[in-house]
Amino acid sequence: MPESPARRVVIAGASGLIGSALVDSLRADGVEVISLVRHAPSNPHERQWLQDAAPLDPDVLAGADAVVCLNGASIGHFPWTPSYKSTLLWSRVTPTRTLAAAVRALGDDAPALINASATGFYGSQPGVVLTESSDRGSGLLADICVDWEAAARDAGDRARVALLRTAPVVHEQGVLKPLLLLTKLGISGPIGRGTQVWPWISLDDEVRAIRHVIDSDIAGPVNLTGPTRATANDLGFALARRMNRPYVLRAPVWGITLALGKDATEALLTSDADVRPTVLEDGGYTFTHRTVDEAVASAVPAPGA
Repeated sequence: MPESPARRVVIAGASGLIGSALVDSLRADGVEVISLVRHAPSNPHERQWLQDAAPLDPDVLAGADAVVCLNGASIGHFPWTPSYKSTLLWSRVTPTRTLAAAVRALGDDAPALINASATGFYGSQPGVVLTESSDRGSGLLADICVDWEAAARDAGDRARVALLRTAPVVHEQGVLKPLLLLTKLGISGPIGRGTQVWPWISLDDEVRAIRHVIDSDIAGPVNLTGPTRATANDLGFALARRMNRPYVLRAPVWGITLALGKDATEALLTSDADVRPTVLEDGGYTFTHRTVDEAVASAVPAPGA
């Protein structure tokens, strides 16, 4: 059952697409939000952290209802060189481990730790319906997610820990970013076979679902993904229809691999994962955008609008 709405939330990664939208949503409802930042604080609502490997003072988290950790270098930065692969891991595990240690130090007074993860946990598993009880997959992102979630669980048994296995966000600054220009130019089309299932979620539902997790007793993995199955072609067609552009030019896998590298291509474009939001729906969450068409329509203005 939902608990009382949060009164104070600490957020790490508040400047990103999801984090900034979450901050705005919480503050609009009168929730006090403290942002953890790496620069010198510029206002009373910021606290500096991750300086010279120093631990986070647990007092920064004291009295909060929840701590939300959304840190992580962008998976949309290419190429994934060996150095950048290390950055992808470090930028997720190090902040999470730091927060988990501070949460654990508060003992029975610890706030809930709501920590980011990703549907990449499941890797590519064609033809399998994936829920929170499904096994991990293989590949670089799956390996990163396993280490990421293990770092969050270091918060200990006295803190509620929720693991947000988030799907790519259907937004102009999210999964749509590399597709928008191609679609606008009329040169978009199927990526590989195009029938691979892609998890997705709208930004509005991402933020509302995080707030649902904050205000509930949900613990453990929770898939933040739209409730209706969609393929890569479904997303591509929806965007092309929204922009009144064609969707015909197939992008061969070998060409994508040459441009992006094997790991990024397999993790982001040819992966096939039918991930379902079982925990959210069982917990009473109602989606604003139930189909990928609705999510695209919400994210992309219609021509001439």
